[in-house]
Amino acid sequence: MRSRVISVTVDREWRDVYDRIWRPEDFLKWASGLSAAALSQDGDVWRGQGPEGPISVRFTPHNAYGVMDHVVDVGKAADVYIPLRVIANGDGADIQLTLFRQPEMSDADFARDAEWVERDLKALEALLAN
Repeated sequence: MRSRVISVTVDREWRDVYDRIWRPEDFLKWASGLSAAALSQDGDVWRGQGPEGPISVRFTPHNAYGVMDHVVDVGKAADVYIPLRVIANGDGADIQLTLFRQPEMSDADFARDAEWVERDLKALEALLAN
């Protein structure tokens, strides 16, 4: 699959950033694809209503590496794997999301998804500035 890494840089120590945003319920503050979902926890899965219907999301547990990967089931044939990392960048941090172009996506759909991710990461950057 074709992919694109989208990132923002914040002026905060990476561990502070990770500890502030790693919890699944914190994603609702900036990830607009999930913020409409009003996710509720059901064991290891978070369930809610996404932009295109019911979703379930599995998140990686808290870890020492800044990994916040998640897998989204939107009811289609394949789950969508979303790698998300907080990494050290000097005294600050980079937040990087890898967007994979799904097999059924057109170029226009992939570009639209990339713009959506960029908006969400900018929202996260603004949230972390406070």
